[in-house]
Amino acid sequence: MKAAVLKSFGSALAIEDVPAPRIGTGEVIVDVMAAPVLSYTDEVFSGARKYLLELPAVPGPGGIGRVRATGPDATHLAVGDWVFCDPTFRSRDDSISPDITLQGWSARGEGGLKLQRHFRHGSFAEQTLLPTENVKRIGAIDAADAPAWCALNACLVPYGGFLVARLQPGETVLVSGATGHFGSAAVAVALAMGAACVVAPGRNEKMLADLVRRFGPRVRPVKLSGNEEDDRQRMRQAAPGPIDLVLDLMPPSVTTTTVRAAVMAVRPYGRVVLMGGVGMLGGAGLDLPYPWIMRQCITIHGVWMCPSEATFGMVNLIRAGLLQLDQFEVTTFDLDHANNAVAHAAANGGPFRMTVLTPNS
Repeated sequence: MKAAVLKSFGSALAIEDVPAPRIGTGEVIVDVMAAPVLSYTDEVFSGARKYLLELPAVPGPGGIGRVRATGPDATHLAVGDWVFCDPTFRSRDDSISPDITLQGWSARGEGGLKLQRHFRHGSFAEQTLLPTENVKRIGAIDAADAPAWCALNACLVPYGGFLVARLQPGETVLVSGATGHFGSAAVAVALAMGAACVVAPGRNEKMLADLVRRFGPRVRPVKLSGNEEDDRQRMRQAAPGPIDLVLDLMPPSVTTTTVRAAVMAVRPYGRVVLMGGVGMLGGAGLDLPYPWIMRQCITIHGVWMCPSEATFGMVNLIRAGLLQLDQFEVTTFDLDHANNAVAHAAANGGPFRMTVLTPNS
């Protein structure tokens, strides 16, 4: 089969034939129809992000495809089913503290590397091999719509955070990083889940205005000044009442003071979800006052990706029209032009923009 192979950090993808995956019990082979290319893919491939990824490998975390073959233990999946390929692989031999790898992207520790060595190749290929539980049916779709359904990758990240923190309809949410790719998706997801208001801080006034244009007065933009205390007060003032939940999706390049300004805007007894990359490349940690956490009874959740069952709820939100895929602007590339796709994604990131590979176009 044809695939895009990353042979060393800092090198271009090699488009070449590799052995097709061989199925085993507890596994499914999927024909990849659409695979998202994240805006920071070039940073992963250069090694700048320092992700744990053994090379050579076919990269690509997740995508949309059709089932090609199932193992003997699959009882619901059928050949030809349209599916979402969930890239968050968890070890099966410890349900309490499973090791995790993001297929074709990054591993967490030595246990995650063991998973990665078996499920080495991601979605930048004509076929990919996944654990059965990571192949999620999405129902019948038109083949032309497969790239748009890659929005699942962006939306499932904040959805996972909201599920863990038990976001309730009518609550006020603050999305830290609202003008980014995942942050803007978080705004859409929070509103689809029934949030009464989303406070959206950021530095880019044009992007903030676009969020208001898309979603109306339930989005309350806040232009950040860089002064931690001033920004925190302005976030609180923008909200119609106490802020119930803060979701942080800031990238590694952001200062911890920017993150803390948003985190500490939450009300007493509020919840904070940390899903961003701050501190990932070294530097100061997120210094939150112990007395504030204790006396204000703040609950802090660290969440990586989303629970395995999250896909089904997200698909239902889309099918019900509560979250609309046509908000996303999609640019597609065939597999032969995977390097062009990586460059395009880096230059065209931001809210509601997606770059997508179509390996079987």
